[in-house]
Amino acid sequence: MDKPALHISLFSDYLKPNQVVFDLKSKDKVEAIEELLDVLAKQKLIVNKKLILTRIIDRESLVTTAIGYGVALPHARVDSEDQIAVAVGRSDKGIDFDAHDGQKVHLIILVVWNPTLPGLFNHLFAGLARFLIKPENRGRIMAAKDKTELYEILSGIEFRFIHEEKIVSRARLLKKLQEIELKRKKASKEQQKELQKQAAMIREEFDKDVLSRFDRLMERYGFAVADAVEGVCQSCNINISTQMYSAMEESNDIYVCENCGKYLVSAKKKKK
Repeated sequence: MDKPALHISLFSDYLKPNQVVFDLKSKDKVEAIEELLDVLAKQKLIVNKKLILTRIIDRESLVTTAIGYGVALPHARVDSEDQIAVAVGRSDKGIDFDAHDGQKVHLIILVVWNPTLPGLFNHLFAGLARFLIKPENRGRIMAAKDKTELYEILSGIEFRFIHEEKIVSRARLLKKLQEIELKRKKASKEQQKELQKQAAMIREEFDKDVLSRFDRLMERYGFAVADAVEGVCQSCNINISTQMYSAMEESNDIYVCENCGKYLVSAKKKKK
């Protein structure tokens, strides 16, 4: 059987030097997102800044886009002429993004992309996560002396585009979808509209296979996502393999319990 075609792209294909802010002036996440959108608007990469800001903030209100380790990936899918628009901001002092690990965010990568490209963000997310999860890479970013050096580090990040590849991520967002679907069963007609809007926003970020499995589990068992606490699946109370649980602690990817088949999400860590 032939291997799937592999296309390697670099972050420099999407990110240009004038889309990087070396020292963000903003002190909170809404201001920071708006500051990065101003960069994209100035470069004429986006048209309706107000609409995009609203979409991003709505998305943040569902589940934080902070992925841990001082990194956040705020994003939105909107109709636009360009396929994708990216802006990156670095903050020395850090910005509170309600991160699950309790850490302030020092690197914000904002992505706006066209709805006609549903798989693009998943590939970008996976490539960025692979790079940023390594302490040495985050260390290089924070040690950068100026905008030029920061751009050089970021521009070399690789993205691997494989047509058959199923990149699955944002486990806590899938759990949020479960919470919304459960609320919809008891909601009034007026509440249904808002819940439907939130559910649709989340569903945009997952491929059909993930959503199909999610819906089947919800229909059969009433829930599809279970917490993993101290290495134990809270759905079936069976121990998860040490290797899997360790991987879950180091990422926000979705894992499936080998015993009960539910999606697993690592329990949220308490802020110190």
